[in-house]
Amino acid sequence: MSIKSFAAKLFAKSIHQKVQSWASKPVETQEKVFRDLMEQAKHTQFGKDHDFAGIKTFEDFAAKVPIRDYEQLKNYVDLVVKGEEDILWKGKPIYFAKTSGTTSGAKYIPLTKESMPFHIEAARNAILSYIHETGKADFVDGKMIFLQGSPILEEKNGIKLGRLSGIVAHFVPKYLQKNRMPSWETNCIEDWETKVDAIVEETFNENMTVISGIPSWVQMYFEKLQQKGGKPVGEIFKNFNLFIYGGVNYEPYRAKFENLIGRKVDSIELFPASEGFFAYQDSQTEKGMLLLLNSGIFYEFVKADEFFTEKPKRYTIGEVELETNYVLIISTNAGLWAYNIGDTVQFTSLKPYRVIVSGRIKHYISAFGEHVIGKEVESALQQAMQGTNVRVNEFTVAPQITPNEGLPYHEWLIEFDSDSSGEPENLEAFALKIDQAMRQQNTYYDDLIVGKVLRTVVITKVAKNGFQDYMKSIGKLGGQNKLPRLSNDRKIADFFKD
Repeated sequence: MSIKSFAAKLFAKSIHQKVQSWASKPVETQEKVFRDLMEQAKHTQFGKDHDFAGIKTFEDFAAKVPIRDYEQLKNYVDLVVKGEEDILWKGKPIYFAKTSGTTSGAKYIPLTKESMPFHIEAARNAILSYIHETGKADFVDGKMIFLQGSPILEEKNGIKLGRLSGIVAHFVPKYLQKNRMPSWETNCIEDWETKVDAIVEETFNENMTVISGIPSWVQMYFEKLQQKGGKPVGEIFKNFNLFIYGGVNYEPYRAKFENLIGRKVDSIELFPASEGFFAYQDSQTEKGMLLLLNSGIFYEFVKADEFFTEKPKRYTIGEVELETNYVLIISTNAGLWAYNIGDTVQFTSLKPYRVIVSGRIKHYISAFGEHVIGKEVESALQQAMQGTNVRVNEFTVAPQITPNEGLPYHEWLIEFDSDSSGEPENLEAFALKIDQAMRQQNTYYDDLIVGKVLRTVVITKVAKNGFQDYMKSIGKLGGQNKLPRLSNDRKIADFFKD
């Protein structure tokens, strides 16, 4: 054991004890975060407009501060972007994480000197939690790669801005600098395909032990490695044993990854976003990710099936239940207040509080009242693949409301792994397996099938790299960009039809 790995184990033990101290007191921890946020922001423009000084309880807050998304908070954000101080949070933010908006063009998510450290600590603590639980620390002596956006930052009214992953690249601890890959020059390449090619060349002969990124883009990296080396990634990188990912569910990719790697490796799931780092997987044996209750974020939860009612009930951490689909609402030390980030979560444990990401409140199919969510389609595909050699590169689902003939249906657009005989032998039988799994999970969908409102699932095969072509066509190839699992319209489906 090296000195570095020994030190990592000691550090991991210390951090584990700190985490347990707040995780064992969840309600008290969140109450303290709430009080601190109200106190620090009461003199801001937002705080004055919503009488933060008069807020004593969560009920006061819920009565005075409505749930908002970015578009509804934009008037305040625009003032911050102009360089004005004390608008959403005291002073000015130190960065803007620039993301793609839906109706307002670019979105500028503030990062403050109070919020930024928690993004870094959470990623670090996820790895330390793994070390503490498993006792495995040798990987700290090898090379680590984090597939991310360019760290080149712009500036707007004295505030630097860029992609969150690019901003985070400026905060890599000194003790990791020598281990971290790719080089700064390669990381600055904007074109994703060119960047991945350069990363392959840089890393091919290195002792890679940790690889991190969104699964769909790491898959591209692995495929290019395999093409260059003519053998599985696990043989190219013999000491690669830890995959860290976030952004999407890994399960639909797992069989494909194990085929590319040639063996199983441990994995750690993260739940980061520009708005905050919310959770990380703290156990290799328990389902879900530990919700970070002590990171400058106050959480509220609204039941997804009540979210679009006039006055949905807002729950705090002590009121949530297992296996209920909640819309995640946050108030943060970056100045986001009762903010809807768009993600839905389900609790898998209440001691401690662990969650899985179940989907997006805007990404669902309910063309006929079925309200199918991301977790359901991912689980259905996973069930259909069990006990088969089927492997899937990528997929999305859309409703077909007006077919040329027959009943409407849900169309599953799937890119199978055709390079390694990963396609089903009988496509219709595979579609029926998916359909049966969907009916078991979603009673509304089952009723529509039984009532002959819908026919069973129809699969459309997408050509190799088809989804990469789609993402490229909308300017979202690589980085933090993710393909929606579900659409309530046919914009994505029509791309392939055309």
